[in-house]
Amino acid sequence: MNDETPHWIPSAQRVAAAQLTKFHALVRDRGAPGGDYSALWQWSVDEPAAFWNAVFDFTGVIAERDPGPVLRNGDRMPGAAWFTGTRLNFAENLLRGAGDGPAIIARDERGRRREVSWDELRADVARIADGLRAAGVGAGDRVAGFMPNLPEALVAMLATTSLGATWSSCSPDFGIRGVVDRFGQIAPKVLFTADGYYYGGKTLDSIERIAGILASLPSVTCVVVVSNLSPRPDLGRLPAARHYAEFGRADATLRFERMPFDHPLYILYSSGTTGVPKCIVHGAGGTLLQHLKEHQLHCDLHPGDRLFFFTTCGWMMWNWLASALASQATVVLFDGSPFHPDEGVLWRLASEERVALFGTSPKYLAALQKSGYRPTDQVDLAPLRTMLSTGSPLAHEQFDFVKNAIGGDIQLASISGGTDIVSCFALGNPTLPVYRGELQCRGLGMRVEVFDDDGHPLQGRQGELVCTAPFPSMPVGFWNDPDGSRYHAAYFERFPNVWCHGDFAVLTVRGGLVILGRSDAVLNPGGVRIGTAEIYRQVEKLDEILESIAIGQEWDNDVRVVLFVRLRGGGKLDAALEQRIRDVIRNNTTPRHVPARIVAVGDIPRTISGKIVELAVREVVHGRPVRNTDALANPAALEEFRDRPELRS
Repeated sequence: MNDETPHWIPSAQRVAAAQLTKFHALVRDRGAPGGDYSALWQWSVDEPAAFWNAVFDFTGVIAERDPGPVLRNGDRMPGAAWFTGTRLNFAENLLRGAGDGPAIIARDERGRRREVSWDELRADVARIADGLRAAGVGAGDRVAGFMPNLPEALVAMLATTSLGATWSSCSPDFGIRGVVDRFGQIAPKVLFTADGYYYGGKTLDSIERIAGILASLPSVTCVVVVSNLSPRPDLGRLPAARHYAEFGRADATLRFERMPFDHPLYILYSSGTTGVPKCIVHGAGGTLLQHLKEHQLHCDLHPGDRLFFFTTCGWMMWNWLASALASQATVVLFDGSPFHPDEGVLWRLASEERVALFGTSPKYLAALQKSGYRPTDQVDLAPLRTMLSTGSPLAHEQFDFVKNAIGGDIQLASISGGTDIVSCFALGNPTLPVYRGELQCRGLGMRVEVFDDDGHPLQGRQGELVCTAPFPSMPVGFWNDPDGSRYHAAYFERFPNVWCHGDFAVLTVRGGLVILGRSDAVLNPGGVRIGTAEIYRQVEKLDEILESIAIGQEWDNDVRVVLFVRLRGGGKLDAALEQRIRDVIRNNTTPRHVPARIVAVGDIPRTISGKIVELAVREVVHGRPVRNTDALANPAALEEFRDRPELRS
């Protein structure tokens, strides 16, 4: 398929029924231009106050509105202020649903299924909030979750935020140091956790690790333990521990403390692979408004739709998924391995739960493609209308795989943003065509551009992904950064008054984006900048290659490209395969992309959220220390890259 030929085109009926179409009609009555999406996007960034005010109204945010201006200091970044004087509660907006219909459906790799109705969810949140109140938690306090992806994690988050307290979470596969590096900085008062979890057919007890974590978290005065492995786990080793089922009064009344628009809602963390993680504080109003916009306008999420995203509580996509409740959609959770008991587990879930929007990562789709599994041959996916993918660039071949092996009239929306903004810069669009390898559009209200090294805008050429105007989901700041210097250094040092996101990208003539990898991992042989995704796309076409990772090795007063490949079981990296790898890269990119060395490894290190860590590998290859291996899911894999004889000449 030619990349100029659309991969998918929405039907006229789908365009007419889209919430984005209805929103465009609304804002035309408020002075926005007619025309296509590009005209709407341009208005949204030229008139940010009018745009975000319209989003507020269209999505029905529950709040005490202030009559003052929507945006103050709109020419400052950081420093802009949104909806000052407006007060709201995040949990109140997520719990607007009622009745016995499902708010949450939860499944795990063992086949267990639970359903929580809207009325049950509201009652559970009221009970847990009562328990937190009794434990002394109030506005501004921190509550942490070291939790599997269970309904109880969502309940605990909603209960915490209903009080105006701040929630922070990570998944149970973090080691003790990884948890303490995060929660130790924010000093939570209460810790929610579970006695253990299941993954890949294994039962993993968490009690010992929880005890080790608590020994380094003196701020925690109460521990609430969910029974996941056993009906009533022994809590004797955990000081001040309570069983989740006995926490709070069952007859408690649900109450919501309305707080200022930018009141701290979440604390999320950078990956922490190059040092102690940064604690990124996100405000309640900005997070809510941005997620409502993304869900309803860009994902076309409707009340009653079922949204699934494969995530853990340690990735921002969990927070993004939770916000779907504010659109009165049903959140579908899965806890466990996406390949246990077999590669069809998530597709059976999608079929049986009639999932309308299915979210995953490019690595999962690539692994599924390599396995030969074709969901369309196995299950009925008729309700599925949108697939979402994020976490890394989505290769052209994964677009083809979705079209051929999943099938149907499915919009494949590759989206990109990050923990830094708890949302997206580039998104899907239910009214536009999809092109292979391309993210459909820049998000409404997000003045996203691509800059050259001197800060000049580019189109059709590679450069730095930036945002040149404020947006509501910018962080409130970093934790323990009173003068804002660390926050400023993270995003605004390179281009003053411009958010520099750290992605290497191309803005296409259609207004879409192509993400080429992280800027700090860009290869620079002979002074030519190369995005690693350009290499991965070509290499991973080969059946013998399961995945790859590329770095720049300092060599002979220059940088040479080194490619590490993980081979399919039993495969061997011989001269013939090396030549095929070089040929496919040279024939589809440029000679500069061709690696000087190709090395086989048994594993590739990745963060706990599944992202490969080029910087950590680069440090090991150069004999430099990796400062925080606790941020990795498989830190032992780094040893495969140390002192490789292939890299000594």
